Amino acid sequence: MTTPEKPLRVIVADDQASVREGLALMLDLLPDLDVVGTAADGQEALDLVARHHPDAILLDLHMPVMDGIEATRRLTAEHPEVAIVVLTTYADDRSVLDTLQAGARSYLTKDADRRDIAHTLHSAAAGLSVLHPQVQATLLAAAQAGPRQSEDPPEQAPTAEPPDGLTRREVEILTLIGRGRNNTEIAAELFLSGNTVKTHINRIFAKTGSRDRSAATRYAQQHGLI
Repeated sequence: MTTPEKPLRVIVADDQASVREGLALMLDLLPDLDVVGTAADGQEALDLVARHHPDAILLDLHMPVMDGIEATRRLTAEHPEVAIVVLTTYADDRSVLDTLQAGARSYLTKDADRRDIAHTLHSAAAGLSVLHPQVQATLLAAAQAGPRQSEDPPEQAPTAEPPDGLTRREVEILTLIGRGRNNTEIAAELFLSGNTVKTHINRIFAKTGSRDRSAATRYAQQHGLI
């Protein structure tokens, strides 16, 4: 008589309560998964991992306090036995590469169904990597394109933390706004969708207190971003 395998113990981290709770409920209904905790930001995810020692974590990228990429770096360094699966709306080459380099084993977008998510969690816990087809296409396109050339002169990367809680991606987009790029041009240059660019810009406006692109440009100039 074979002994049934124990369910995979999982933590779900996403800053949107409806998404977080929906994922936890959906996955907890599967007999081979056991959701042992949910987190609303990267720091809370780290705390829960230290407390519950799960087999895997399902992690969003863009969260407050500590984003998913930094959380991935910390988890890889402090809890290398925990398999990290990123589940996010972002499939641009920068997000994918940064996340995989930080130590994530797998990368899914949020149109994945629960079977895909469950399979990926089990595969990651077994030491395998799974990439969503859209992510694979993004990596292939980036590799074929080679290093992106810009008409602007190269700039030295800032050493200080971005101001007002801006993420690295938001600083990148704010800089392009300051250079007069429109949404379509930003999307093409950064390999993002138009909706993703709009979401980032709305967050930039909220964090910087800017009412429009002109105000955002002034903010970028005052903080030495352009």
